[in-house]
Amino acid sequence: MVQSIRAFSPADLQAVAQLWGQHFLYAELEEATTKQRILEEISNQFLLSTYFGRNLDALYDCLTSTILKAGQQPGFLLVLEHIPISVKFDKEMREQLLDIFRDAADFWAERKVPFRCFYSFF
Repeated sequence: MVQSIRAFSPADLQAVAQLWGQHFLYAELEEATTKQRILEEISNQFLLSTYFGRNLDALYDCLTSTILKAGQQPGFLLVLEHIPISVKFDKEMREQLLDIFRDAADFWAERKVPFRCFYSFF
């Protein structure tokens, strides 16, 4: 599931993840205005692998097969807060980014592992 954060607060979502025993990943993207910076921020704030290639395919791999190799997972609750709306990161790029998270949600759903991603725009 990938949906707008709307009435939820990141702190509440973190508490829910903790209650459910799931991984909570949070990225504040307000300062990032380009695709490259957004991928760097996600990588840094999610503590992704050091070999993360900083492209959408690498992001998908890190969110799916790389984690799968680590063993059974309890589930994931992710927050992408303040995805920029800018000339350098237009609607098409925002949708491409969210599609990666939708594809990751499908990947984990096939394995019966909860994967929820909430986002907001800035």
